[in-house]
Order: sequence, then structure tokens, then C-alpha cells
Amino acid sequence: MQDLRVTLVQRELQWEQPADNRQGIETAVAGLSGNTDVVVLPEMFTTGFSMNAVANAEEPGGETETWMRQLAIKLNSAVTGSIAVKVGDKIFNRMLFATPEEVHFYDKRHLFRMAGEHQRYHGGSERVVVRWRDWRLLLQVCYDLRFPVFSRNRQDYDLVLYVANWPEPRRMHWRQLLVARAIENLACVVGVNRIGQDANGVDYNGDSLAIAADGELLADLQNHSYTRTVTLSAAALQVYREKFPAHMDADTFRLDS
Repeated sequence: MQDLRVTLVQRELQWEQPADNRQGIETAVAGLSGNTDVVVLPEMFTTGFSMNAVANAEEPGGETETWMRQLAIKLNSAVTGSIAVKVGDKIFNRMLFATPEEVHFYDKRHLFRMAGEHQRYHGGSERVVVRWRDWRLLLQVCYDLRFPVFSRNRQDYDLVLYVANWPEPRRMHWRQLLVARAIENLACVVGVNRIGQDANGVDYNGDSLAIAADGELLADLQNHSYTRTVTLSAAALQVYREKFPAHMDADTFRLDS
């Protein structure tokens, strides 16, 4: 298992302007080719957290998914973030994980009812772990962070990726829960949020973080428009798990969908 270089892309999002947002991201990651293994974008990075699901949803394999795959090839890395995707008569908040070879996806399970997301999107049910460059990555989206049973480490992942549009009034919830997920699961955690204000007047403070399995902060982007790459140490993760094998005393459970 080798070290993993993860790039956090924290930026403002233009409301329902996919082309502008894609172009802005390309500019933000220019020069990263060969210098990163995973590029992490916010939730709904093409539109912002819009409930205008029908108008914004793309088909599977659509323009943004194709763009992500092309960007992954260009950077020789994985690229991940969520967009609205229509499958039949259902629309999902779908987290795509694009590599130069293929695209994996996870459909957000926990929909944010306080914004009416559960009325406009369809919730997923499958927990998704992706293998990439010797690491096992659990894919999660925003509100999923509040539900630790679903993300409980079954000794099947090394890193959790959270992509989000997490509002400023609850920023301390975001920061503290990310650290808790790392500590309780003996796994690294990367959470990427947006900054700025959306068309509904909701403010976002960013606070994108990279966290080691022992809870140490490896990167804190605070409220800046910033692209930062952090290296996650495979050796440090293994040593910590061997020194503090709390997973051996974990409770068994069954998750009903």
C-alpha cells in the first residue's frame, strides 16, 4: 500500500451554471498532472445545492461525467464529486468517482429534508467502497455525515470521502463530525465543502478538512478559495491501527435498507 495524494478543491460555485463551474475547476487544478492521486470536488459542484432537480439533472454518461473522465485522464488521477443524475423517472444526487479507466458512482442515501431534497431526489441504498491505487475509499455525500451507522468501518475501507454543500450556521457540526468519523472508524477522512453564498442566500464557510485516523488535522482550508494537496501516509495508518486496534472490540450489527 503506497501513500495517497489527495487534492481538496474548495471554491465558490456559480448557481446552475455547469459550464462555468467546470471551467473554474479546470483552472483550479491546472498543473496537477502527475502530482495527485484523487481530486475531490464539492457536492453538486456544477450547480450548487439546487432543488431544481428536473432542469439540472444529466443523463448517466452525460456531459459532466464525460468531462470528469477526460479530466481524470489528463491528470492521471481520480476525480470525484456529486451532480444531479436522472435514471428513468428518478433523480439522484450522485457522487461520481471517475478514473482514467472507468466511472464508479454512489447515490446519496440520506437526503436533506430541511431543504426538501427528499421530495425532489431519490435516495440511494447501496454503500459503495472503491479501490484505487491500493486504498479502499468509502464514498459519502454531505448529510450522510450525520449517520455513523451507515458509514461504520467494517474493516473494508481506509479513507472516507465526504463531498458537501454544508451551510455556515452548522460549520462546527461539520468540523467535529468529520473528526469523529476518523477516530471511531480508524480511517483517514477528507471532507470538501464549498464557500460563498448561493442563490437562496445561504452562506458556506468551507472548512474543508483532511484528517488522519487518530484525529490529527492534516489540512484545514478554512474559508479560502483554495486547492490543496495532502499526502496520506499508508505506513502511519497501518502503525496506528496496529497500536490501537479498537476495531477488534466493535459491536456487530446489521443495516436494514
